[in-house]
Amino acid sequence: MPRFEPIGVIHSCFREKFGIPRQPGLVTEARATLELLPPYNQPEAVRGLEGFSHLWLIFIFHGIPSRQWQPTVRPPRLGGNQRLGVFATRSPFRPNPIGLSAVRLERIEINQSRVVLHLAGVDLLDGAPVLDIKPYVPYADCIAEATGGFAREAPEAALTVEFSPSAAAFCTAWPDGDLRALITQILRQDPRPAYERDYDAAPKRYGMKLYDFDLRWEMCGDTAWVIEIIPTERKNQCADQSGDRSDH
Repeated sequence: MPRFEPIGVIHSCFREKFGIPRQPGLVTEARATLELLPPYNQPEAVRGLEGFSHLWLIFIFHGIPSRQWQPTVRPPRLGGNQRLGVFATRSPFRPNPIGLSAVRLERIEINQSRVVLHLAGVDLLDGAPVLDIKPYVPYADCIAEATGGFAREAPEAALTVEFSPSAAAFCTAWPDGDLRALITQILRQDPRPAYERDYDAAPKRYGMKLYDFDLRWEMCGDTAWVIEIIPTERKNQCADQSGDRSDH
């Protein structure tokens, strides 16, 4: 039996599992880079790849505890109320924690010994080890007559997303891509667990790590209000200052 080793590692905007879209392509503004590792970081290894708009990535669900799988799971798409066989779902809790993701290739960066693929529409956790890259071939990979079982159509992005003045200002000043569009796309997918999706419930606050900041929002009915965006560096500084005060 051959042993597999990563050929690259993902550097993603998603720094924790909560908030990651459940399928690739649902959040088109979600970006990541795939950095090839030695000895695979050779320009020859990606020669011709620039001719493809999309790629298949085979990766490892590295954020999932090992050996934690069951023969049946509760797909979020079904509200978490129905069990299906693990092989009938894309649950990360699998006998072998391997994922498959179709992503958009934006460009290839080659700089001396570094070979980096710039990707969009990702659903990948930061640090995910990648086992292989394959080009997406439309005539073979797009099957027009395919049926989708319990997931026949893309999930509806039903939420309205509003920004506080400070959060809007943070997005405007963000130097890398359209941050407001990214946050809007993520929250419209409603990352909350299915059992918490009660639009009549009292307002409740949520948070997730995105890039190097904490994103915080409040759910009120069918509206997600982005309250604040806190850079991690500033948060750590506040924690340090708080620690100094408590020590004295």
